[in-house]
Amino acid sequence: MPAPRTREPLHCTLARIDRRVIFAAMTLAVALPMLFHLEFPVHPSPIVTRIFEKIESLPPGARVLFSFDYGPSTAPENQPMAEAALRHALARGCRVYLMTIWATGPPQVVRAIDNAVKTDFVDRVYGRDYICLGFKAGDQGAINALAADFKGMFTTDANGADIESFEMMRGIESTKSFDLIVAIGAGLPGVKEWIQFAADPGNVPIVAGTTAVEAPLLYPYYPRQLIGLMGGLQGAAEYEAALLAKYPQFGERSARAIRMMGPQTVAHLLILALVVIGNVAFVLERRAQKRATR
Repeated sequence: MPAPRTREPLHCTLARIDRRVIFAAMTLAVALPMLFHLEFPVHPSPIVTRIFEKIESLPPGARVLFSFDYGPSTAPENQPMAEAALRHALARGCRVYLMTIWATGPPQVVRAIDNAVKTDFVDRVYGRDYICLGFKAGDQGAINALAADFKGMFTTDANGADIESFEMMRGIESTKSFDLIVAIGAGLPGVKEWIQFAADPGNVPIVAGTTAVEAPLLYPYYPRQLIGLMGGLQGAAEYEAALLAKYPQFGERSARAIRMMGPQTVAHLLILALVVIGNVAFVLERRAQKRATR
């Protein structure tokens, strides 16, 4: 007669979960919210609300300098926040100046112009309401030079046209000529360098957006040197929520980060559940070891 099978302890069952099961669960956690368009309520935090309030307070005709200092690898986080802030500035009637100090930045600038300016503001005129200045090499040295002589660095726009031929470039001497700097970055050089070499020395207000991993490095600058900060996809979603509450006409075009927060939230919940399972298995195993030694 076969011996009765002993039941495996719970901690052993938990500890032996096949990694393929975990990979499959994570795949479903990301895929299902995307498939069923799962969205969660997003409420802007104070650090993001301050950006919205600052841009909302700008008068028509205010000069806003945007710097897109990131590349395709972080575009899922950076691009939604950049386009949301760009839409907001244009909705306020601001004149926007688009540039980058990253070699990978120009395609992101063009993408923002296509998605935001040419889609939602077809009446805006290039050279009068917005301009693409393109890429400027030199990293933080370029920022420092722009703070001293802006048109000495940008003698042409991104298309090679003489910078003096554009109406909106009249009166631009340095970064001090701008009413606000919007720095969207993903690393070095980026937001910190814009604060240190342009905004702080010239007393120019600055708001920013950055990846989630970079955000903690910038919190010490908030709120005195940095008015507000969008941190990662969550920060972008919060800004989109604030923007759509005031300007619902942008609709789904400015809700990309909100849509992406569904899969990210479910994936994070799964990770938390796995952490709890791992700790429960560890505690049960320790208890079993103590009982065995007794």
